[in-house]
Amino acid sequence: MASASRDGTPGRGKKPARAAKNTKTTGGKSAGGSKAGNKTGRAGGTRHGAPDPARGKKQHRKGSSKPDVASGKVRLNNARPARHQTPAESSGAGATYVADGLRLQKVLAAAGVASRRGAEELIAAGRVEVDGEIVTEQGMRINPDTAIIRVDGARVVIDEDKQYLALNKPKGMQSTMADEQGRPCVGDIIAERVMAGQRLFHVGRLDADTEGLLLLTNDGELAHRLMHPSYEVPKTYLATVRGEVDRSVGRQLRDGVELEDGPVTVDSFTVVGVHQGQSMVRITLHEGRNRIVRRLFEEVGYPVQELVRTHLGAVTLGEQRPGSIRVLNNREIGELYKAVGL
Repeated sequence: MASASRDGTPGRGKKPARAAKNTKTTGGKSAGGSKAGNKTGRAGGTRHGAPDPARGKKQHRKGSSKPDVASGKVRLNNARPARHQTPAESSGAGATYVADGLRLQKVLAAAGVASRRGAEELIAAGRVEVDGEIVTEQGMRINPDTAIIRVDGARVVIDEDKQYLALNKPKGMQSTMADEQGRPCVGDIIAERVMAGQRLFHVGRLDADTEGLLLLTNDGELAHRLMHPSYEVPKTYLATVRGEVDRSVGRQLRDGVELEDGPVTVDSFTVVGVHQGQSMVRITLHEGRNRIVRRLFEEVGYPVQELVRTHLGAVTLGEQRPGSIRVLNNREIGELYKAVGL
């Protein structure tokens, strides 16, 4: 998709200061006159010393006229949770220049995607999209409160008020913010955050006997879509089951198993190991029904003894200790947005 000039005016702005060097000379001096006149031209941005609004501020560091496209193609995207942006749907009309907005490379740098120079290289390499349009020219000014920015297809989240957390829920804990019976619950772990004014809720549930990855956020739209079955966000579990799992079980699970509330199929199934009459298996599915993994294995004759959720979409549990919380990085948030069409 072709992108318009983003230097502040329609069309492509010229660089007047350089143009001044190309004026006709008389006796080895420019037609503009003395050295003082030339200094005025350089300082003012035009030969006559008048400010040139088309040129704006210097875009690139001294000694380099253009960002390195080759470097931009291989540069790592070091995104972390960004600032200023409220999630909103893109209008699909393409990038819009905002005269009093912030330069795109500055917004990307503030979001932690890369340094200012690195952001310019990403833009030049065609890896940055604003409101559905690939932007390759430097100097575009945007409204970071409304623009939808993506790098490598993953959205850059810029609203510092939004919270995205990964909790390793311990076994025996209820997936609720408060429990009427006084049992340990997720709300106990985030009590200090709630007291500090953060309004958080969990995305989906894990039953009390299941431990592992549980997302916490105040982004209602993202949470709603992650839980909605139509988006089919995959979830991966490690299960310890009773008995030595037969090879035919994997095929059976992939073909589909009929439960009391309807059929269920798995996306992938692997036997990790067998030891002392127990099997550890890895299973991925996009179902979110109550106790679905336990009921599934019960149906095929291998009751679950231990169950841990390790992945939800692009987010992984990693080496998190039970009861610990970490902030999702921008890549993970962007991938979640991408998975549910935001």
